[in-house]
Amino acid sequence: MLGLNELLPVLGSVLLFLVYEARVLWLGHRQPHRTARTAHARMRINWVEALSAQPGFEIVAVQALRNSLMSATIAASTAALALMGSVSLAGPTVARSVMHEGLSWLDTPRPLLEGLLMAVLFASYVCSAMAMRYFNHAGLVMSMPVASAARKALNPMASAYVERAGLLYSWGLRFFLMVAPVVVGIVNAWAMPCMTLLLIAVLAYFDRPHRGPEFVAPSSPI
Repeated sequence: MLGLNELLPVLGSVLLFLVYEARVLWLGHRQPHRTARTAHARMRINWVEALSAQPGFEIVAVQALRNSLMSATIAASTAALALMGSVSLAGPTVARSVMHEGLSWLDTPRPLLEGLLMAVLFASYVCSAMAMRYFNHAGLVMSMPVASAARKALNPMASAYVERAGLLYSWGLRFFLMVAPVVVGIVNAWAMPCMTLLLIAVLAYFDRPHRGPEFVAPSSPI
C-alpha cells in the first residue's frame, strides 16, 4: 500500500490546486472586479447586448462566434488526441495493475497518477466539447435578424450560452494545464508540488483582470 511518503506530495498538489480554485470562485462571488473569469463573463454579456441592438451586424456576430467555436474545437481535438495517446500508453499498465496485482498496485503512485492524467484530459475534452455546443447554439441565435420577434425572444438565451461557453472553455484549458504537474508527478512524485505551485503562479497572473474605469458584475452566478 502507498505510504505517507509517496501519497503526501500527490494529495498536497491536489489540495493546493483546489484551494486556489476555491479562492478564485470566492473572489468572483464577493469581489467580481478582482477575477478575470467574472470580468470576461460580463464582457461576453455586454457583447451580445451591444450586437443585439445594432441591425446589420449579424454576420460580424456569427464570425466572432465562429472564431470562438474554432478555438474550442482545437482545444477539444488536442485533448482528445492526448487522451487517446495516454490511454494507449498507460491504459494497459493501469488495467493490468488493477486486475492482476490486487492491492499491490498501490505500492507506487504511478498507476494513480496515470489514471489522474487520463481523467483530467477527459475533463478537458468534455468542457471544450460542451463549449463548442453552446457557441454553436449562440451562433444560430445571433444570425437571426436583430429586429425579428424570434431574435428578441432568444437574446437572453444567447447571452447565457455565450457566457456559459466561455466558462466551459476556460475550464477546459485549466484541466489541460493540469496535465503538467501530473506528468511531472509520474516522473518524480516529490516534484509534483513544485510544478503545481508554478502552475498556480501562471494561473494567478492570467486570472487578474484589466482594471477598467467601471465594472458591473454579471447578472448570473459564475
